[in-house]
Amino acid sequence: MSRPHPATNVCVLAGTVHRAPEVRTLRSGEQVAHLEVRVAPPDGPAEVVPVAVADPSAAVRELAPGTPVVLQGRVRRRFFRTGGATQSRTEVAATAVVPARRRAQARRLLDAAAANLAAS
Repeated sequence: MSRPHPATNVCVLAGTVHRAPEVRTLRSGEQVAHLEVRVAPPDGPAEVVPVAVADPSAAVRELAPGTPVVLQGRVRRRFFRTGGATQSRTEVAATAVVPARRRAQARRLLDAAAANLAAS
């Protein structure tokens, strides 16, 4: 395994699905699921984080609001044109989304993220 660059962009979220996935097909034919994950830190107000999942699995497509999830990805800011104006959106581009009830799979995801950070 190659050593990650010191400027590694790794994001791990544990929360609940706030808004069910909305799957869109891009002009390229690729499908992307957009959803929101609600994260409630113990010392502050809850935050709703937008998440994009490229080529979503059936399990991701079927996530219902209130479902606890763990996900890994990277934070990105993308720019797009709409209504004649350029806009931007900051979101998490998820590479893995796991329902929290799948404890072993969620643990492997967290361990992989921790190893990635420790190696940087």
